[in-house]
Parts: sequence; structure tokens; C-alpha cells
Amino acid sequence: MKKLVLGCFISLGLALLGSCGKGSEDGVRQESEGSVHVDSPFMQEISVKYYADEGAAVLKKVGVDRNGTVQVLSDQGLLRPHDGQFLYPGSLIEDRTYLPMKDKKLRDLTVYQNQFVYLDDRSVLSNAWAGSLFVKHALSNPTMVQPGKDFSFLIAGEGSLGYFADSTQVWSGSLGTEMTLAMDFDSQKNLFYLLTPTKVLTFATDSNSLNEVFSGAGFTSFALANGGQQLVIGTNDGYLQVDTGSWKQVGERNSRLPWPELTAVAEIQGRLWFGSTRGAFMQKEDGKFNYYYGERWLPGDRVAQLAPGKGKDVLILTDKGLAKLEFFEHTLHQKAEYFDRQMRERHMRYGFNATLVGMEKGNINSGRLGDSDNDGLWTSMYLGGEAFRYAVTGEEEALQNIRESLDAMERLYTINPIEGFPSRSFSRRGYIDQLSDPDRWQHASHPEWDWKATTSSDEAIGHAFVFGVIAELVDDPAVKAQAIRLIDALMQHIVENNWYLIDYDGKPTLWGKWHPDYVNNFPRMVGDRKLNSSNIIAMLQTAYHFTQKEIYKTKAFELMNDHGYLENMMVPMEQIGKAEEGTDEWAEMLSESWNHSDDEMYFLGYWGLYRYAFNDTLKAKYRESIIDHWEAERPEKEGLWNIFTALVAPDNFDLEEAVWYLQEYPMDLINWSVQNSHRKDVTPIAENFRRQTLTEVLPPDELPIRRHNANRFGLDASGMGRSENSPGDIWLLPYWMGRYLGVISAP
Repeated sequence: MKKLVLGCFISLGLALLGSCGKGSEDGVRQESEGSVHVDSPFMQEISVKYYADEGAAVLKKVGVDRNGTVQVLSDQGLLRPHDGQFLYPGSLIEDRTYLPMKDKKLRDLTVYQNQFVYLDDRSVLSNAWAGSLFVKHALSNPTMVQPGKDFSFLIAGEGSLGYFADSTQVWSGSLGTEMTLAMDFDSQKNLFYLLTPTKVLTFATDSNSLNEVFSGAGFTSFALANGGQQLVIGTNDGYLQVDTGSWKQVGERNSRLPWPELTAVAEIQGRLWFGSTRGAFMQKEDGKFNYYYGERWLPGDRVAQLAPGKGKDVLILTDKGLAKLEFFEHTLHQKAEYFDRQMRERHMRYGFNATLVGMEKGNINSGRLGDSDNDGLWTSMYLGGEAFRYAVTGEEEALQNIRESLDAMERLYTINPIEGFPSRSFSRRGYIDQLSDPDRWQHASHPEWDWKATTSSDEAIGHAFVFGVIAELVDDPAVKAQAIRLIDALMQHIVENNWYLIDYDGKPTLWGKWHPDYVNNFPRMVGDRKLNSSNIIAMLQTAYHFTQKEIYKTKAFELMNDHGYLENMMVPMEQIGKAEEGTDEWAEMLSESWNHSDDEMYFLGYWGLYRYAFNDTLKAKYRESIIDHWEAERPEKEGLWNIFTALVAPDNFDLEEAVWYLQEYPMDLINWSVQNSHRKDVTPIAENFRRQTLTEVLPPDELPIRRHNANRFGLDASGMGRSENSPGDIWLLPYWMGRYLGVISAP
């Protein structure tokens, strides 16, 4: 889904450089020139939410006038949005602008000639046009008003209708027991349209005649579309399209929607929008939908009305408040600038790349910086992005970011008493019972600090990846030397301890194992055999490349030639699967399904595996293995894996999908509750080893916020707005790697 207008400046608490706009068919994807994406502006969207007091009012209508003023009609009078901006929700409060309005018994709100018009129990009125609009009526229990031509109005009451021209009632009629659900006016035909639960009627002003033109069942809403040539009728099970010339239905009822129980239909800026009891969606040119559901986008699930806002904005009124979707254009580089500010302001913990946790329903000011099992891994990925950024731009700010986070990485090695052993994390003393996995924490020799033990192989490969990237690409001598020193310390520890990470208790950690007895104990189809072989060779090659210590090269060839690690690495991904019955329990557990954390470990290792290959023969084999893995991953359209593949196949990787990932990733990284498993516009597939749930992956902004180690085919999550992820590893790493590899241009 996407957003704004070129050059417009939005305040999001931070300044968001942008314009007002989405890609592919909707502007989300841009065309690539060869194997390079030209970073031109694309459409992005954000949601600014305004919550109503819980249980206080029933929200009915919303509109915006020519001044940009937004009003909401409720059963308790007029409301207006107050104090909302992106990530900082506002509220709906009483509109006190005009003193007399609080005493009016308002029944409807509409917009005519870009001005607010109201229906109350006695009249149609407005505060525009110097307040001169005032049309008295005598309808019993009036419910809605529809402006026509030259200040004429059609008013619906309880089973009754009245048409008013020149402030005088010139016609009255009855609908019997039918209730008017919606009305519209076609200025070209000078014709009013009315909808009831079973009928479409027209009222012709030249003959004052009311005619039934179409019938059915379960009608809920409608909208004129395509220049008035079609009427789109929402129902409780999809929508119908009716030709307004012949009044014949066009095609079949469309129920293949994100959710077919429709409550509202509107044509906004040439696109059909639908509201439902489970969110809103916009139809794209290819017939698919952008889906806005859950509190990333809307205050409530049930949509009451859809309306155009100011400029490119779209207003979505729900049962619990109002959402203003702001659409704007900006470049990937501008998105990177925004995410960089977010990263530095809210996600730095002692130099680590951290998640904001403990939040109260999306309130980013209520959270704290959380510790993680993988502080070193997530920081490695952020650091890698900053190293690529520095290599591309030479920015001093990027270099300073590298220094600060590399110091945090180094302290992982020095805060514990074990030579060359990286801690998982560290924290000030006295809070172990409030940290994750309290049993893994140990006291440091320094009385102020504790450190986290049981470091795993995913930490180790993350460290090796970024130390190599920094050593190669950062031209600061001190930083380069620091990175080389750290990769050397890590690999000395592993080699000297017989291919194990040895913890404080003198025993190998659960996952820090690369010894042949461990690796080759797995059957060929168990992924850990291939993964651990690939990772350890990548780590040894990186260490040798920068230290030139022969032991790393010698040991790598021993593992490849004498222990079959090269053969392990070349096992095709299609052969990875469940262990056969009778295999040991550990192998069976590790092969129950595809492990997406393994993908992350593989691809981080591919940098050192391919970039620092000992010779061209090995490099060709590595390339073959990497492309084989990428082919298996292609259905996920994972941005980072596609960019990594550009390292080995710059003219044959999914650049369009990588850009789609970067453009479609939401600006809101709060972990809201998300649901997609109920959708009727997707095609589920049978349960499978890779845990792919649909025939086609959904866009990132319709899915739960996920790091690269998660299954992008997972459809639901119950985040409830309790945390905010960092963009450092999720977004900034693939973007800046793409810039460094030359597959994404400067803006």
C-alpha cells in the first residue's frame, strides 16, 4: 500500500521529507533500468488516527470542507479531530466552533460545493454562504439529505421523501416500509439515486418521478463510478456493478474480497474504496486490493463511511474513531532518512540496535529499550547497513554511528572473562529478573554490569558478517583495525576450542557448534548440516582474508576436504526436508519445518563465503549454492535475500521484488495486532514443509512487522501495539546494501 506529493513536508514528530503517493499498478513499484532501480518518487501512505471516547458516541458521517476542516457527525452532535499526527494518535472532541450548532438535533452531514451542509429535525442549513442556506422541511424523523443542482435537496425520512428546490418543497413521496440507506446525485443526468436494502431507485427532477430501476437483496451501500456510467452496490456478501444506461448487472457478484460484508462504497480519486465489518480496502488496476485493517491503519474494525479528504487524503470513519490516510510521494532515500532518524531517536541501547518494548497500545513514549538474545546479531545487521552507507556517501554521521555500535560489539567480548567469547548482551546490574531469560545472565567482574551467556551460532555469523564488511569498506584505520581484531578473536576462540563456543561453565553453548561430530551427525536432508558447514567456512574465509593467518585457511580446507563440509554446502535446497523416522530426536525436532532463521544465517554468511572465497573454483561453487538457495526463497519476495543475491548474480535476481519490499514496508513499525487468515481474496494452499500458506505473499504493510528471520507467509499476529521494531536491520540494511552494490540508484 502507499502515499503523498513531491516536495511536501510533513511533520511526524520528526520531519518526513516527501510528497503526496503507491507503486506497481498504483505507483508502488518503479520500472528498473537493466539491473539498477532508479530511485524516483513512489506512493507511500501513513495513517493518522483519532480515537473517540470509548462508548461515548455512535459515529455516523465524516466530511472535509474547502478550508481543510474535518467534521464528524455522531449521535451526540458534531465532533472534530484534535491533536493527531503519525504515530501520535489524536482524539475526536466536541466541535464548539459555532455556538448554535450544539443545540441542533442533527441527523446528517454532507458536503456540497466543498462546504458543510447539515440536516436537522426541521431544516437543511449551513454556516457557509454567510449562513443564508436554510430550507425548512416537515418530514417525520428525517435521516439523510442529498444535495442536487442549484441548491436543490432530496431529503429522506422514515419511509418518506421530499424534494426541495428554491427553498420550497416541490414533491413528496413514499417508500413504504423500505428504509433509505444511501443517496447520490448525478449532475450530468440531473438524477438522484436512492438505495434501500432491496432496491435502487431514481428520482428525476424534471418530471418529479420516482422509479425503481434495479432490485436484489442484502444491499448495504452504493457509489456512482466511472463517470456515472456504473453503480457499484455493496452487499453483505460482496458487491455488484450495474450499468446505469441499461440497468443491467455487469458480470457476477464479486465476493473475492479481503472481507465481503460491506458497509460502505466510494469512488475516491478514480479508485473504488470499500468499507466492511473488517476494515477498508482499495481496488488496484489489476483487480487486487490494498487492505487497511487493524490499528496500524484504523482505530476500529467496522467502517461507517469512506470520504475524500484534503488533497490526496482519504478519510475512513470507523466505529471507534477516524483514520486519515495520508498519501504522498517520496524516494527510497527519503524513506531511509526517516528511518535513520527513528533508529537514532528510539532504538539505541548502549549502542545496540534495540526494540522498544512495554508500550501501552502503540504509545511510543511509554516504552523502554528491550534487551534481546540477539543484541549482537541485530546490531551487526544495523552496523552492516551503516558501513554500506558510509562506503556510498562518506558521511561522517554514518562513521560515528559505526564507531558507537562497534564499541558495543567489542564490549560483548570484554565484559565476560572468556577470551574471544561474545556475550549475547549486557545490562546494568540489579535488573536480571526484569530482563529476558533471567537464568542466562551472569555477573561481570565490574560491579555495575551483568552479561548474558549461552551465545548461539546466529550471533557468531552476524558478527563475522559485519566485521568483514567494516574491515573491507570503512577506510578509518582505527575502526578497520578494531573490526579485524574482533573477527580474529572470535575465530581464535572457535578454532582453539575444537569448533565450539565455550561458555562460562566450560561447556559448549547449545547452538555454538561446528565440530564434524555434531555437523555430520545430521542426515543429509536436515538443514543444520548444510547451514553449519556454510557458516563456519564463511567465518574462516573472512578471518583469513583480513588477518592472513594460515591456520584459518588450513582449517577451512580440512573441514571441506576431510570432513565433507564442501559437499554438505552443495546439497540442493530441494533436498532439505524432514528427517526420516528413526533418526535421533534432535534431528527430527530441527527438521519439523523450514527454519527461516536459518535463511538469515545462510545469507549473512554468503557475504564472507562468496566475497572472500579462497579461489575462483570455490567461488563458482559458492555462487551455484547461493543461487540455488535464492531460487527456493523467491516466493517470499524477501528484500534482503534478493539484495544479497545481487552480490553473486547482479543481472539475474529479483530487483523488482526487492524494491517492492522496500517501498511496501510500512512506515509504522509498531507491532499491532494483524489478521489476514479470514481473507477471501487470497488463495490458501495445503500445509507444507516450508510453511507457505498462500499462493502469493502479501505486501509487507498488510502483514505483521517481521525481521528477516521470520516466515513472510505468516498471516496473523497479536502484537496489540506493545512494541516497536527497529528499522536498522529490517529496512536500512537491504537499502544501503542495494545502494552499495549499485542495484539501487541515488535519488
